[in-house]
Amino acid sequence: MILYEIRHGETALNVAGKLQGWVDEPLNESGRELARITGEALKTVPFDMVFTSPLKRARETGELMTAASQEYYGRRIPIIDDDRLKEINWGSWDSLGCLESNFSIPCDHFDMFYTDPFHFEGSPDGDSIADLCERTKDFLMEVVNNSCYQDKTIAIATHGRAMRAMLPTFYEDKTNFWQGQVPYNCAVTIIEVKDGKPHFLARDKIYYDSSLCFDHYKAVKKEGVRS
Repeated sequence: MILYEIRHGETALNVAGKLQGWVDEPLNESGRELARITGEALKTVPFDMVFTSPLKRARETGELMTAASQEYYGRRIPIIDDDRLKEINWGSWDSLGCLESNFSIPCDHFDMFYTDPFHFEGSPDGDSIADLCERTKDFLMEVVNNSCYQDKTIAIATHGRAMRAMLPTFYEDKTNFWQGQVPYNCAVTIIEVKDGKPHFLARDKIYYDSSLCFDHYKAVKKEGVRS
């Protein structure tokens, strides 16, 4: 089994530096272009299926990521929505500014989301990181342990925090949630799984020009704390 896990392309809320959880924001044109470029680079990958978050930005990324492969092999690639792949639920914090310049989150310790994520409780009416880890890991283990998928090549279209939350069980250092940073838009992590054991073939790989990479959340945290 080979898994291609991709973060969605850019959205208007990414550009504005605002929290984006279950709000159903579509890709902007730049996001669509990055997904198309990524898909073209992966066109010879024989995807058997795509699992995707049902949120528009992830589903459209999954469709664009596999469109060239679908055309190359002349076969339809099924796309399967799974709610467990949705981003962290920010509840009433969704769409609030999270940069130093526009910070409007009613939380005095939001920096914990980056400095101590496993103990960050999140929005009072949303998810914690622990909640996100539980549901994304449940999805991953169900896929990895499915005997029908052992010889499959599977795309997983999801979100930045959901990508990180899904994989701690595969990391050598299971306490390092962020693995350096939030993945760039359309970053792809490739994992080969044999007999339940993972081997990373690529981590956060981008297939577009690196000059187009932008860390929308470099100044995410309050009072100058950097991620």
